[in-house]
Amino acid sequence: MRNLLYILFFVVGTVQAQTKMTSSEAKALKEKVKALALTTNSIVSDFTQYKHMDFLSEDIVTKGNMAFKSPDLLKWAYEEPFKYQVIFKNETLYIDDEGKKSNVDLGSNKMFKELNALIVKSVKGDMFDDQAFDISYFKVDHHDEVYFAPKDTRFSKFIKTFQITFNEQGDVVQVKMVEPSGEYTKIVFSNKVLNAPLDDKMFAH
Repeated sequence: MRNLLYILFFVVGTVQAQTKMTSSEAKALKEKVKALALTTNSIVSDFTQYKHMDFLSEDIVTKGNMAFKSPDLLKWAYEEPFKYQVIFKNETLYIDDEGKKSNVDLGSNKMFKELNALIVKSVKGDMFDDQAFDISYFKVDHHDEVYFAPKDTRFSKFIKTFQITFNEQGDVVQVKMVEPSGEYTKIVFSNKVLNAPLDDKMFAH
């Protein structure tokens, strides 16, 4: 169960000046992010993932590319230092581990189905649900950062916070998933392109 949850959360330090946003700043950011999310039909991006574990002296670094197509097609393809691919499609998680394929039915499990929807929302940044999360807003250097702490105990025992960093346009540039232990998975996006035409064949499994 725990390993599967980690796969579902993106299979997911320098000291920075952080100040809490005013309510008006938080409202403006939320509106900007929601407006961008509504007009985003596809996303393609490279990414670098950092897995921080307390017993390791250095983070585990992996690289790859991500593709999203509205409403809920999502692919994470890890290229370095190994080949690993996960595709979220039709309420199913398809896994290709260097040629060894398997799949998980997300639709038959309410919790996994909710996690699938959460992952799609996190890619677009639109997770502003006060009923599902305790939400905190911060300004960090030249970016905006929002912490989403799950209220549902099913999630909070695995995930302490989602920390999403936005650029000035309201686009997601980094997602960090912090576990209750303090260990975390951080994904930094680069070479990101919005609304490029994507063929469904890209999500073949």
